[in-house]
Amino acid sequence: MAVLVSVEHFDAARLQSGLDDAFAQVAGRFKRREVRLRARSCVEGLLSGLERKNGWTLAEYAGDRTPDGMQRLFNAAVWDEHRVRDDIRNYVLASLGHPGGVLVGDDTGFEKAGICSAGVQRQYTGTAGKITNCQIGGATRGRTL
Repeated sequence: MAVLVSVEHFDAARLQSGLDDAFAQVAGRFKRREVRLRARSCVEGLLSGLERKNGWTLAEYAGDRTPDGMQRLFNAAVWDEHRVRDDIRNYVLASLGHPGGVLVGDDTGFEKAGICSAGVQRQYTGTAGKITNCQIGGATRGRTL
């Protein structure tokens, strides 16, 4: 049975060693240490329980007074985003991969006729392509088809 992690109750500290490993893989893709540290702060903010995730909230989460640093990361900082993506892909494959596996990042919606199951409510699900009674699920380790 999969263990679900609610974004509201997500503990970024649980991922620190994984983030350390992942950022060790991509460290050379950033020309400046400050840009690498800002990218890590951005990722930590994205993984946090922040209700809204934008330049302001990510900057505040990182301890900055203004969003200028995050905006520079997004718009002007020198780093090779394609190689970072490739390095992270390789890291994920080494950690979770299987020779015949496929990685798809997505939640799964389950249509429900009633309202008695846990988490059922009217919400959008791609499974139905509309707002309907459903449960949304995900897994921390993935799912094989």
